[in-house]
Amino acid sequence: MTADLPILYTFRRCPYAMRARWALQAAGVAVAMREIVLRDKPPAMLAASPKGTVPVLVLPGGAVIDESLEVMRWALAQNDPHGWLTPERGTLDDMLALIAACERDFKPHLDRSKYASRFRAEWARSGGDEAAEEGAFAARHYAQALQFLELLAHALQAPAAENASEPDAAACLFGTRAALADFAIVPFVRQFARQDMARFAAHAPPPVVQWMDRLLARPDFEAVMTKRPVGSWRGAPV
Repeated sequence: MTADLPILYTFRRCPYAMRARWALQAAGVAVAMREIVLRDKPPAMLAASPKGTVPVLVLPGGAVIDESLEVMRWALAQNDPHGWLTPERGTLDDMLALIAACERDFKPHLDRSKYASRFRAEWARSGGDEAAEEGAFAARHYAQALQFLELLAHALQAPAAENASEPDAAACLFGTRAALADFAIVPFVRQFARQDMARFAAHAPPPVVQWMDRLLARPDFEAVMTKRPVGSWRGAPV
């Protein structure tokens, strides 16, 4: 019964929620999905996690997991049939370090390039040309975000070099098999790319573009991006 399942509060386009749903699907963990509207967050979600961000996973016993990477790790601890936690190259700690670098060295620049107006206090000067200042601010952070993609490209080139005799082997961040780091990071690269796909294709390292395209073409990604009626669950047990 739905009432016995963990409850996942989610927002379809949020990269944090995206990667949590992906891991839950990979693990085969059934959840009661609660698609929300960010401007009208349900009281039950806020009671479970007052910080008000998605994803929020409420377990049947009442425990709450409200960090996306922890949702991923919890799901994979239940079942990891595809070896997301055991990469071909490196270790789980190596993957976690790269995921942390994404959060530290990429996501702030992604946000400032995509949503520069939200960071007006960082670029606006009294009497200045605001449109020009905002544009320069966004461009500067776009360039800084690209530096992190160069780091990913370097990681992707390692398995390609090791498998030079197998040209069809697909390069992933920690081998030729996608693992936790790939699925945890690619939603943010997707968000960055979707600002301007032509600009991304022109400036992002080709190995990163190819890696992203492969992962986003997977049937399991299409499944986790299925549109659900917002709020259709209201009135269901919480």
